[in-house]
Formats: sequence, C-alpha cells, structure tokens
Amino acid sequence: MTAERAPSPQDDPEHRKAQEERLEKVWETPPGFRYWSAVNNSEVGLWYTATSLFFFLFAGVLGLLIRTQLAVPENDFLSATFYNQVFTLHGTAMMFLFAVPIFEAVAIVILPEMLGARDLPFPRLSAFGYWSFLIGGVFVCGSIFFNAAPDGGWFMYPPLTTDEKQTGIGADVWLLGLSFIEVASIAAAVELIVGTLKCRPPGMRINLMPLYAWYVLVVAGMILFAFPPLIAGDILFELERMFDWPFFDPKRGGDPLLWQHLFWIFGHPEVYIVFLPAIALLAMIVPTFAQRPILGYSWIVLAAVGTGFLSFGLWVHHMFTTGLPSISLAFFSAASEAVAIPTGVQIFVFLATLLAGRVVYSVPMLFAIGALGIFVFGGLTGVMVALAPFDWQAHDTYFVVAHLHYTLLGGMLFPLMAGLYYYFPFARDRKLSDRLGTWAFWLMFVGFNVTFLPMHITGLRGMPRRVFTYAEGLGFDTLNMVSTVGAFVFAAGVLVIVWDVLRPRGREPYAPRNPWNAGTLEWLSENPGKDWGVRTVPVVTTRYPLWQQPNFVRDFDEGRFYLPDAEEGKRETLITSVLDARPIQCLRVPGNTFMTMGAAFLTGGAFIAATFYAWTLTILFAIAALISILVWLWRGTAIIPEKKEKDVGLGLSLPLYVSGPDSVGWWAMFITMIGDMSAFASLIFGYFFYWTIHASGFPAGDGAGPGVVWPTAALALGVAAWAAMLAARRANAADRPGALRFWLTGAAVLAVGSGAALLWGPHATGLDPTAHVYPATVWVIAIWTAVHLGVGVIMTLYCLARSVGSKLTAAHDIDIHNVVLFWHFALVTIVVTVATLALFPLAVR
Repeated sequence: MTAERAPSPQDDPEHRKAQEERLEKVWETPPGFRYWSAVNNSEVGLWYTATSLFFFLFAGVLGLLIRTQLAVPENDFLSATFYNQVFTLHGTAMMFLFAVPIFEAVAIVILPEMLGARDLPFPRLSAFGYWSFLIGGVFVCGSIFFNAAPDGGWFMYPPLTTDEKQTGIGADVWLLGLSFIEVASIAAAVELIVGTLKCRPPGMRINLMPLYAWYVLVVAGMILFAFPPLIAGDILFELERMFDWPFFDPKRGGDPLLWQHLFWIFGHPEVYIVFLPAIALLAMIVPTFAQRPILGYSWIVLAAVGTGFLSFGLWVHHMFTTGLPSISLAFFSAASEAVAIPTGVQIFVFLATLLAGRVVYSVPMLFAIGALGIFVFGGLTGVMVALAPFDWQAHDTYFVVAHLHYTLLGGMLFPLMAGLYYYFPFARDRKLSDRLGTWAFWLMFVGFNVTFLPMHITGLRGMPRRVFTYAEGLGFDTLNMVSTVGAFVFAAGVLVIVWDVLRPRGREPYAPRNPWNAGTLEWLSENPGKDWGVRTVPVVTTRYPLWQQPNFVRDFDEGRFYLPDAEEGKRETLITSVLDARPIQCLRVPGNTFMTMGAAFLTGGAFIAATFYAWTLTILFAIAALISILVWLWRGTAIIPEKKEKDVGLGLSLPLYVSGPDSVGWWAMFITMIGDMSAFASLIFGYFFYWTIHASGFPAGDGAGPGVVWPTAALALGVAAWAAMLAARRANAADRPGALRFWLTGAAVLAVGSGAALLWGPHATGLDPTAHVYPATVWVIAIWTAVHLGVGVIMTLYCLARSVGSKLTAAHDIDIHNVVLFWHFALVTIVVTVATLALFPLAVR
C-alpha cells in the first residue's frame, strides 16, 4: 500500500508554469550574446564542438592533399616545402585542435545535465577557453595561407627547428599559438574537474556517478599533468629561438633529447587523453542499446584510472631508437605492454554487457561496434611496436603511421561519430537520419581500412614517414594508390555525416523525449530543450535513475526536487560535497558577458605579437589582458549575496556564500596550481637531466652558479611573505581590517624583495645564459619563480583592494583563502628553487 503524498504547491499546474516562466527568463541567452559571448555552458559547448569539427575537416583536407601527393611515384602535386607544412599542420590540427578540444567541448555540453546541474561552476572560464581556442586555432591554421606554417612536424624536434634560418617564423607560430591553445585546454580541465566533483546532484555519491563523469575526471586530471611539461618545453624552445639560450644546442652543453622527453611525457598520455573520452561515450551508448546496466562498473572505473596512471610511464617507447640504456628500454617496453591490460578490461566489459542484454540495432551501435573492431586491431599492432627490437625496425616507417591511425581514428573518431548520432537529439532536438548514418558508417569503415591496412605492408617494406615522394619500383606504388583511393572513400563518408548534420530540416518533427530509452539523467530534458538545463536538481540514489527510481520523471517534471524556482531572478545550481554529494551551497552562477571574449582577444594578442618579436606590443597586450581579467574577477566572482541562506526546497536551506575547501573557487585554485607545479617540476627535471648527461662541468666550473647569499635571502623573504599572508588571513578572520591591510602590504613588499633577490643572484655572479646550458637553466628556473612571486604580489594587492572596497570581510573571505592557497604553492616553488640552484651545487662539489 503506497502512502499518499502530502499536499504541495507543486500540485498546482499554474504554480509550476509560473516557476518555469521565471526559470526561462533567468536562464535565456539574449540574441546579442548567443553567438558571441553567451555564458551558458550548453551554448559555449555547442560552439566549441562545432569549431573543433571545423578544424577536423580542415585537417582532413590536408590529409587528402598528403594522400594525393603520395598516390604515384615522383609526384610534383605538392612541393617538398609545402608538403612539410601540410603534414605538420595535419598532425597539429588533428591532435591539438580536434582530438583534445572535442572531448572538452562535448563534456561541457552534456556533463551539466548528466549530473543534474543547471550549469558547471565557471561558465565564464569555459567561454574564455573557447575564445582562446578559436583565436589560437585560426592563427596556427591560417599560417598556411601565407606560406608561414610550421614545417618541422607536429613534434617539432630540435635542433633543426630551433634554427630560425631553416624554419622561419613557422616554428614560432607553432610554439606560441599552441601554448595559447594549451591554456584553453587547462582552463577546460579545471572547469570539468570542479564540476564533476562539486556539482553532482544530492545523493549521487562518487560510486554512483555515470561512467562518462568518471572518464571526464580521469582525463581532465591527465591534462593537468600532461600539458604542463609541453608548456615548459615550449618555454625552453622559444627562449632558444628568440634569445639564443642553448637548451638544445650540444655545442654549449644542451641536448635535443630533453625536448623529446618533455614532448613525449605529454605526447603519449595525450593518446589516452584522446582515447578515454571516446571510450566514455561507448560506456553510455552500450548500456542504452543493451537495455541493461553496464556489467562490472567498478572494474571499468579501475581500468580507466589504471590506464590514465600507466600512460605516464610509456613516453620513452617513442624514443627506443635514441640510444637509451637497455634497462630503460626494458622498463618502458614492459610498461607499454602492461597498459593493454586495463584497456582490454574496458573492451571486455562492453562485450559482456552486450552479450547479457538484448541489443537494439541503431546507427550509434553500428559505429560503436566498428570502433571496437578497429581499435582492437590497432591495439595488437601497438603491442608489436612496444617491443624494442621490433620498434627498431618499424620506427619512422608507415607501419607506425598505420598503427597510429588505427588507434586514434578507431579509438576516437568512430566512437565520436557514435556519440554524435546518439546525442544529437539531446543537443539539437532532432534525430539524424538512420539511412544516411548507415551509408556514412560503411563508407567510413571500408574507406578507413582500405586506407590504413595497406600502410602496414608499406611500412614493413621500408617506406619512411614524412617523405614527400618516392622512387618508382620500390614496391610502394600500388599500395600507396590503394591507400589514396581509400582516403577519398573515407572522406565521402565524412561528407555524408556533414550533410546529415547541416541539411535543412524544414518541418521535420522533434525527436521524442529520451528517444533511445536511456537510463541516465541527461535524457530528462524535453524537446525542444530549455536554456535552464534541468527543471529541478533531483535526488539520485541509483546509477540509472530513469530506469531504477520509481516516479522519477514525473517528480522531475513537476519540480518536486531542489531549486524548482528562481524567485530572486538569479542563475543558481547546487554545490555538493566531493564524496557523498551532500548539499552544502546554493551557487549563484554568473550570466552573459563580453568580458571573457575581450580578455581572450587581449591575451591572444600578447601571444601573437610575441610571435613576431613585437615586444612593445606584446607588453601592451599583456597589461591590457591582465587589467581585463582583474575587472572580470572583480565584477563577476565572489559576489556578496543579499542574504545568507536560501530555501532550496524539500525543507532545506543552504548558504549562498561559502569559502575555503567548501567553495568551488578554492578547488579551482588548487587544481590550477597542481598543473602549474607540473610545469615547474618539468623545469626541475630539465636541470637534473642536464646534470646526468654532463660527467663534469655541470654546474659549470668551480664557484659558478648564483651563489648562496642571494638565494638564501630570497628564501628568507619568500618565507616571510608567506607567513605575512597567514597573518593576514588570521586578521581577517578576527575582523581586524587594519591589521589585514598591514599584513597584505607587508606580504607584497616582502614578495617583491624575494623575487628581486632571486634574480640578482645569477646576475651578480655573471651567469651568461647564452654561454652554456647551465646558466641558461639557472636563469629560467629563477625567472619562473620570480614571475610566480610577482603573480602573488598582484593577488595580494587584489585582496588589499577588495578589503578597501569592503568586499573582503570576515564573513566574505573567499579571496583571502584562495590567495593564501596560492602562496602555499609559491612557498614550495621557492624552497625547491633555492635548494636546486644554491644548495645542490654545494652538495655535488
């Protein structure tokens, strides 16, 4: 016998209609913002996705140019120089402008509603990331139309690429353009991690999260550790090109292998950063079309985490032919084989779920099954190249090209197409054509295999990669022609999908709600969709609530969960605890603005001006960007609400303002600094790498180095600045604004002194960064730390200004908590810097 529900205002249809009208008014995107700077993650995510797919098509056209050039021997369709630009931009666009951004874009679209949230916590950060990505991508790809594209390969190996006369401006375009794009990737990673950890609906404990959310968490975490080493390498690379600091010049103590280490510490995890989000889409599609919960939930979560962890131990398998010690080859070969275990677990979980269920035929399942077949084949060849003796034979041949494309296109593109057909009704309210989808699949599947399967044989016959032509009669002619024909068949399949997405739909009806009968929260949305994301933030107690929780959809539609209204006219969502999803805050989400677009354009201007060595313009753009970001933060973050608490429904009142570890801002700072420390660790790795390869002379010469006095003074002042920030936080908690401002001012002065002392040490001892790699390394680490102290000064002065403006008080103290967290990391940075630069040389003498 079912108990009767107590009477509620939600029983009145007119009451619910008024709530929905208020929600629609609050969350709508005005026409002036919709296409330019909408700050609504669904809107931003859709534009992010569309832009990523555009860069995919651009890179695909470049790929067809490559295949046309290689179709016949001695072809002069492309010149050698232009061919180098084409294949460099093909790899660069596919990896940096499509494979990683498309994951972040899709996640920004579907994750909020999958987590039952109105939005992710930092929609303006997502918008800033999108504009940064767009500007950087157009800058890098547009260079080919001015004969200024990079031509050193998507890996940009020195020493050839560090020579300005040989590479021209193309290498600078690659380095600074992609550094800007990497900023966007890290910004998106911060948004996704905080959103997954803190924006889950009440009751959705961490072991109840959708598998897609687990994969987002793993991959975004991988980005924090994989991208910063490449940023550190870019810094060293650009310093050599611009100022002749010899990090990769063997004549002055440098070594090109350091670039390979830093690049592949990024490059091999990136393969799994690309692969795992695609598997995440399959993890949502397979249970839906098997019409049963996925088998082995815990196993697949552990496998995803294990794959992410092991991927950071594989980078040297790209360097088996560089003459590394045998023990290194053995270790990294074993790690490369071991990663097949968690990968295999994920595939077997999918197969077991399909076998245990009753599979429903669909276009998404067609692409999913094709993806599994192609990826398994690519994985088998991956096991082959993981063996050092075989890799010595196949390295830099078309066998590796074939393996790479089987792994990435099979492991990423086919699942992405499955996700496109699966989620299109969610994103655009209508289904794509089953007939066109079937045609597209078979054209792509057949074309793909006809293109890349022969390349295994081409490679085993000895055809090297990255050559623009070849002689007749070497056994490559027919195989290359077959591959070229296959490439155009594959492209035809892609064009069918493009037409299916873009074709006019006229009076085509909307797709039914939850057209696939899925069990997860994102399918609660009706068609046509609403700007607010979810009608009300639900209570979740199972992994597939649409299947397993009685009356769930009805209660959702009637607004019987949390936040059924927008009484104050503000955009709001719930913030919950990390492990058990206990509600802890009602977060006010910022609305539409052009500030993020302006900040991105100004920041991009600084990077682009630096590409052309226009230093005055670079400085002006950088200052303007800093001012715009400070204005953005001042106006759009840590807003003091009109009241302390809000009734969010179901008899629960939550604070509108929280600080410290409960706040999303604190988590964003913590996660950002983890990425920052990864880049710093990469610079320290470079210092000790040089020490290991120099039997003597590193540090160079007796008495060389920054000395002990000035670094020790810098450390003392830095520790004092950190202590002053702790005192400032205590003063603020005690509601003593005068003491707060005194300690903030003191911390800023001490930090300036610390940075100045740190830079004066190598200057006073006459270290010339152009003479040898040792002084260059000392200078770059000292500058890195001094810059961070400078950022700490800006943050400290920002807190001082907030205090003077009565926006930083004992009750409203987000800013001071976040800045003190930054200073904790800054303290670690300066301690490690002084220990490395001043104490380590004394220890090894």
